[in-house]
Amino acid sequence: NQEYGFAPNDIPGYPDSIYEERIKILNLETPIELTYNKEVRSYITLYASKKRKLTAKMLGLAEIYFPMFEEALDKYNMPLEIKYLAIVESALNPSAGSHKGAKGLWQFMYGTGKVYDLKVTSMVDDRYDPYKSTIAACEHLQDLYDIYNDWSLALAAYNSGAGNVNRAIRRAGGTKNYWAVWPFLPRETRGYVPAFIAVNYVMNYAQEHNIYPMRPSMFYYDIDTISVYDVLAFDQINEMLGVPMDEIEFLNPQFKMNIIPASIDNPYNIR
Repeated sequence: NQEYGFAPNDIPGYPDSIYEERIKILNLETPIELTYNKEVRSYITLYASKKRKLTAKMLGLAEIYFPMFEEALDKYNMPLEIKYLAIVESALNPSAGSHKGAKGLWQFMYGTGKVYDLKVTSMVDDRYDPYKSTIAACEHLQDLYDIYNDWSLALAAYNSGAGNVNRAIRRAGGTKNYWAVWPFLPRETRGYVPAFIAVNYVMNYAQEHNIYPMRPSMFYYDIDTISVYDVLAFDQINEMLGVPMDEIEFLNPQFKMNIIPASIDNPYNIR
């Protein structure tokens, strides 16, 4: 903590001009338009002061998930900053669920998940599978980008559906500019892109806000995947290999009953 000379409990704040300057620097690095305004500022306050502990935890979890997100985004040739969307969606909690029924790191609804090949059975929910849901999120966002040719509108459509964004564009007189259509978006979607910009900022300037990662118990490079061709229960893995139950569950939230219903014809990967 020495670099900035903060005391452990200091919560630094900055004038608008500094936030604006820092976001301008980030904006040079990405095709997603990052702007600074009072909406964005209120989310910076949320993540950098009110929810500091959560942000420290997410900085740690990022070491598990971001390398995987970046690999997938790179493969699809998409802006790497989209990795920050998973923070807005799930706070990087792989078993997150919303009251509306969205599930997993990327918060897929049942119907949308199905379109992108995320299967749901009584035993397995692919929406919770960190790898499969990341691929589905890339494909879904790419499809939305192809509609709007604008990443901010694609993000808004990811949150509220293309129907709501199309309606907002019509009401804004047909212009495909996010801030022009912003007043016509559903209320919760209005906060979505500002939250994304704020997360982008806070994850890059955490130290300036005296926030440091809570180290996770494992890193991305510690995790390996094996293919399973027969029914296998988590407690068998725990018994045979001594991998703690909570780690197996954390890495494999897609298996609802802690059982992998695999067969020769239908193998599963376990992390």
